[in-house]
Amino acid sequence: MSIFSDNLRYLRVKSLLTQQKIADALSIPRERYAKYEGTTDPPLDCLRKISRHYHVSIDLLLSFDIRRVPYEDLIQLEDNRILLPITVDREGENKIEIISERAQAGYLTGYSDPEFIEALQHISLPFLRNGKYRAFPVTGDSMPPHKEGSFVVGEYIERLGDVIDGKTYILITKTNGIVYKRLSKSGKNSVVAKSDNIVYESYEVMASEIVEIWRYACSIATKEFEQDDLGILSVKDVLQGIRQDFSALRTEFSKRKG
Repeated sequence: MSIFSDNLRYLRVKSLLTQQKIADALSIPRERYAKYEGTTDPPLDCLRKISRHYHVSIDLLLSFDIRRVPYEDLIQLEDNRILLPITVDREGENKIEIISERAQAGYLTGYSDPEFIEALQHISLPFLRNGKYRAFPVTGDSMPPHKEGSFVVGEYIERLGDVIDGKTYILITKTNGIVYKRLSKSGKNSVVAKSDNIVYESYEVMASEIVEIWRYACSIATKEFEQDDLGILSVKDVLQGIRQDFSALRTEFSKRKG
């Protein structure tokens, strides 16, 4: 039997339901449903109904033996459009998965794989309880004072509309992978990603390119903050002062000209 048929049988037995009950819920004949627990693959419309009935993503139903992991511990999203595995300790408290520098290369393909997530290291922070959190590595110097090698812990958000302009987020995209940026919405279908280090230019990211968005929750520094690290921030302050002085001069020139 296929993974799908095994999963289908497992879910029905776990729910203590007969084939007839499930068939009725799906509005199909029992004989037709029985074939899905055998060797026949359901059409797409029926597959969607099965996914919504059990609140399990289609990806999970087709590709992973859910008997190997408690599927109840998977965060359920609208229409089961994304599979987001989470880990839970014995007391039922969420643990925070750490995406190491070595693991980040495989994150784009492994973020929806329970086995990949399960193999990651975990930490627990008592002040982060509600929501789903994950720790991502900082790379480069685009977001001072966060140094390369540090970690930013993000809280998962479902919708692009939940982004608050000017706040920082970990953005997972198909093109750029894992980036930590300050975001601003640009219409309904895109965001502008901006670095706090003014050396780097801002760029637009289309919603279709976004895999996940994690809102900044806290950070873990692995290197001591040094006085020289203020250099980039000081340059920014100087440029801001120049802009203000130029604006004042322009205003004064306009008054004299008038």
